[in-house]
Amino acid sequence: MNLDLNFHFKPEACMRIAQVLEPFNLHWLEIDRYDPEALLQIKQSTNTKICTGENLYYMHDYIPYFERHAADVFMIDVPWNGFGPSKKIGDLAEVYQLNVAPHNYYSHMSSLMSASLCAVLSNVRIMEIDIDDVPWKDELTTAVPEIKDGYMTIPSGPGWGADINEEVARAHPWNASQVGYSKTVPPPKSF
Repeated sequence: MNLDLNFHFKPEACMRIAQVLEPFNLHWLEIDRYDPEALLQIKQSTNTKICTGENLYYMHDYIPYFERHAADVFMIDVPWNGFGPSKKIGDLAEVYQLNVAPHNYYSHMSSLMSASLCAVLSNVRIMEIDIDDVPWKDELTTAVPEIKDGYMTIPSGPGWGADINEEVARAHPWNASQVGYSKTVPPPKSF
């Protein structure tokens, strides 16, 4: 079991939450922070495993966290970083003896890309996958990931193992009003 706190709590609250969760032996508690020292303080305050990194881009963003061993597992966002840079980040984490996990809450295409990354890194802890999505998710790609007993088969076709079905994509254009944002309130800042 994992729990994602995202950016919703200050370090003091994260420490208290992590300590309360210790008896449950979580796979990890995910905490996003732009301050590696604060994250290290949280990690050192608890036995709960800490995961972070989905909001980091490029190796130079990860280095301060890696140098401090500020978390137990580091997420790599493959679609945002790109496959080549994600591989480099994973390799750099291996130098520091740290585990990684692809951050993957997007489409099947992201799952296929993330599985390909898992196939070339020796320090993957687990691959995140989002099972809740739009009803037409399976139609958006020409192939869907093969998952059996919690394990995903590495794609074997050309490229990522599937292509985008552009007809389906055009039939479902982005509409911010359908994802919980009102026209009077701007969406939250991501960075």
